[in-house]
This record gives sequence, C-alpha cells and structure tokens, in this order.
Amino acid sequence: MDNAQQEKSAVVVRHLRHFADADAATIGADDLVFDAPGVEAIADACAGIVLTDGDEQRATTLLNIGAPRVFIGEAALRDSSIIQRLAAAFGTERVGVYAPAQRQSVSWSFETVSNADFRTVTPSHCEPAWEVLLADGTPTGTLLAWWLGALRELGASQFLVRAAIDDDTDLNLCAGLVERYGDALWLEPLAGGEVPLAECIRYGQARQLALRDDRAIELREAA
Repeated sequence: MDNAQQEKSAVVVRHLRHFADADAATIGADDLVFDAPGVEAIADACAGIVLTDGDEQRATTLLNIGAPRVFIGEAALRDSSIIQRLAAAFGTERVGVYAPAQRQSVSWSFETVSNADFRTVTPSHCEPAWEVLLADGTPTGTLLAWWLGALRELGASQFLVRAAIDDDTDLNLCAGLVERYGDALWLEPLAGGEVPLAECIRYGQARQLALRDDRAIELREAA
C-alpha cells in the first residue's frame, strides 16, 4: 500500500444527510443529519443532528429524546452561553458546534495619521483566516479558529466545519485546524471547492470528513 492509499484508509467518513430527502429506515449510526420536521423519529439512531439555525430549546428537545449529539450553528454565534448551559445539562460529549466558514476577505485603506507626508496602504488583516458565516451565508468577521477555541472552553466537544477548499492557502488553514483540534474536528469540504478531496486529505491533513452523497462518491472513486 503506498502513502496516498494509507492516508485515505486512515480517514473516518460520516455521511451528512438531509432528513427530508432520505427514508428514515436508511439512517444509520454513522450519519449526521440536518434538522428538519420529523427528524425526531430518528434522533436516537444517528451520530448527531445539525442545527443550522435551531435554538437552545430545539437542541434541548432533541437531546432529551436521545440524540447522541447536537451541533449548534447560528444560535451559538448569537449567544455562546447556550453551549455552556447545554454542556452542563447533558454533558460535553453531546454538545457540538456547526460552523460554516469562508476565507476572510481583505480590504485596504490609506493610513495618513502617523505621518502626513506619507500614505501607507494597510490591509484589514495580515494573515489569511477563515471567518464564521451565518446560516444564510452572511460573513460575521468572527475568526473561526479563535471562535472554536472559545466554545471548547465553554463545553463544546466536537466541531463540524463547512468550508470551500480552493487553494494551498485553504489547505494550510485546514491543516492548522486539524493540528489544533485533532479528533474533535469534522470537515465538510464544499463541492464547489477547487481542491480535490484527495488533496484535502493529503495536504490539508483532514482525518474526519462529513460528506454528502456527491462528495462521498468522489472519495470512493479516488481510492
């Protein structure tokens, strides 16, 4: 077995599913399922339920009926103390975070205050970074790596990050997250990204992937 095959074999894959599109009987213990009406029927049969914009009450309902874990999305951006309360009530292992992200855009400005004789062009930030998005895709300016760390301190044990991997910079950002969060990190590389899944694994160091049908097929074909 060559190095590339060994890397692929070391990857753990979970199927990321939309409940409305699936027969409840096909949901398995390794599936992550997006919250939807009727998902209560399979709450205790999957690996976890992803709440893109569901609130604390919804998370509590799903945990009470047996969901192994919930991944809180936009609600945790609005009020991070939700994570702390859920972790206290249900245990840290059952509380996760769902974080859609994208590369933070860079803006430039002229700085003229320190010396009126010179104009310095200054970037809005100096290093590439992923920022967290709202459920509708609106950028928040919140740095992903920092935010996940803050929520881990409050009790989150797992992180599902959804991002487009477009180039070497994104691969480096991915590898940095893997190094920092290890087995707590699940990555959903968006299908629109330019980088093949094999490179996300080899160069982005992705070890735990949450994939929808089209991306799961891509990974099998690359094996």
